[in-house]
Amino acid sequence: AFEELILEHSPPIYRLLVRMLGNAADAEEVAQETFLKAWRALSGFRGEAQFSTWLFRIALNEANRRLAREARRRTLPIDDATLQIPDLGKGPAARAEDADLEAHLERFLEELPAAYRAAVVLRDVEGLTNEEAADVLGLELANFKSRLHRGRMALRRRVEELYSSS
Repeated sequence: AFEELILEHSPPIYRLLVRMLGNAADAEEVAQETFLKAWRALSGFRGEAQFSTWLFRIALNEANRRLAREARRRTLPIDDATLQIPDLGKGPAARAEDADLEAHLERFLEELPAAYRAAVVLRDVEGLTNEEAADVLGLELANFKSRLHRGRMALRRRVEELYSSS
């Protein structure tokens, strides 16, 4: 059962943790801690939220603990293979521009305050609904929407700055 739990939920948990922590090694360690903590606490899962929401909350708590322990954050590019699959329908110039924008977006995402980054990653990268993401973060829906909006606007400003300087 534990293996099934990991197989089903590890890709989105890992992606979230890489984006929150900024590097693959820390994300792997915190993912392991997350699944162990979830396994130990499984009997306490009340089913008031979706299981994935509960698991995301554990992962975010563990990531925040890790970030709090480290004075500085190391950043490495995300090596998620699914992010590196080229769109063969576009020409080489368009693919290069997309890859360049993606690299900038990853860097801009890392620059966001953790609260905004978590909101953007849960909603826009992992595809959770506003309600699910608010539940994961333990926020009222209006507060979550505010964080999401501020995070998106910060990203938008950075992208606009990037293209206005070109």
